[in-house]
Amino acid sequence: MPQNPNVPSEELTIVVGAGLAGLSCAFELAEAGRSVLVLEAAPYVGGRTANWNENGMEVESGFHKFIGYYTLLPELLERAGIDLNEMLFWEKSMETRHPESPEPGVFGLDVIRAPLKTVLGALGNNSYLTPADKASLIPFFAAGFKDYVARPEELDEIPLKEYAERHHVTEQALERILEPLSSGIFFLPPEQYSSYAFFGLFAPGIPRLHKMRIGAFSGGMTDVMCRPLADAIERLGGTVRTSAPVKSLIVEQETVRGVELESGERLLSANVVVAANIRRSQKLVAEHFSAVSAFRPFFDLEAMPHVTAQFELPAPLLPQDRTTFGPGTQLGSFGEQSRTTFRDKPGRTSIILVDPDALVDLPEEEVWQRTVDSLREIGLDGVDSVTDYRIIRGDENFYRLSAGSEKKRPKQVTPIPGLFLAGDYTKQPFLATMEGAVISGQRAARGILKT
Repeated sequence: MPQNPNVPSEELTIVVGAGLAGLSCAFELAEAGRSVLVLEAAPYVGGRTANWNENGMEVESGFHKFIGYYTLLPELLERAGIDLNEMLFWEKSMETRHPESPEPGVFGLDVIRAPLKTVLGALGNNSYLTPADKASLIPFFAAGFKDYVARPEELDEIPLKEYAERHHVTEQALERILEPLSSGIFFLPPEQYSSYAFFGLFAPGIPRLHKMRIGAFSGGMTDVMCRPLADAIERLGGTVRTSAPVKSLIVEQETVRGVELESGERLLSANVVVAANIRRSQKLVAEHFSAVSAFRPFFDLEAMPHVTAQFELPAPLLPQDRTTFGPGTQLGSFGEQSRTTFRDKPGRTSIILVDPDALVDLPEEEVWQRTVDSLREIGLDGVDSVTDYRIIRGDENFYRLSAGSEKKRPKQVTPIPGLFLAGDYTKQPFLATMEGAVISGQRAARGILKT
């Protein structure tokens, strides 16, 4: 790809990071006729929504699903010429397996297309969750959504487990329902997880309950979503460069004027959007603006490690490709993917592992053994026939959704001329989701367009 767009620097916006936030921002600018250059450190686009080859095995950045009540992400993809019906397989149910439950819980997700399955799932599964356990969740959710609107700052200071205990949620309901919906999605155990973050994941979907369903990707996310989005940016006149890590911002007279790459190349621009992962973004901004009081909460926002186990088998691990949770084990959320994302494999599974703080620095063999032990605990002995596996982990990509984090999230438009931020860690209502990444990118783009 060309080293530089052939445009004057005073007309150019540089976007640092080709994750979904950076690509969304770049697409909005390019569609508005603005000159834009996207710089990505990795040799592929996608960031946290990426796939790549890891020493001979195709892997993904994590176990990701597309939520049906998203609105801005599907609208963006449609404008970019990406067909959701080709990109996704829609799931109609999810499964929860607990070591002490005689049967898994199977819950319907699609109120419109599978209403009977959804109703029966809520009323049934009594061997997994008793009627008394289910009843204990009603006042908990009613109070939580009320406090989410009326007292968000206070709600964010209360860990999920404490909030559940205040509202008399039974221990079994906490472990078998709330734990999968917290730890299974964002890794943290309920005693650390922010109650505001928990309810914030579901609150935007309440007005769109009729659109509640989960989509599995029909291929790796770089292949079916992010690379096509990057191609759309280039069709509109923008440029996307991979293997181009940014070393630092170029700052003159307290104004951001461009970036310097690790190679020493200096690129000048009118605006820079820092859309890298949270740790990299903090480092880039802090190098020049550590004394700016407006950024201090942002610098205090903690990152959270992530650990996933991904493996191939000679046959599917599960009878269906659908989202599955493993409360009471090391397994957060996982799923068979040989019929959806990795259709060229006879068996393929990705697993988000819980309590990544305790796992991220362990030897790979130990992480894998804990994964195998947990799968056996819930009756999935097919793991013994695994032919290949990879442990994918890091500590820079996610912000920690622990109690007290919400007030530290920065806005996309900063007080520094020429500097904007994008990423799901920035202030917007869809916490740590693909929809949130898109919102952040679009808000950054709007800030640039207004200037």
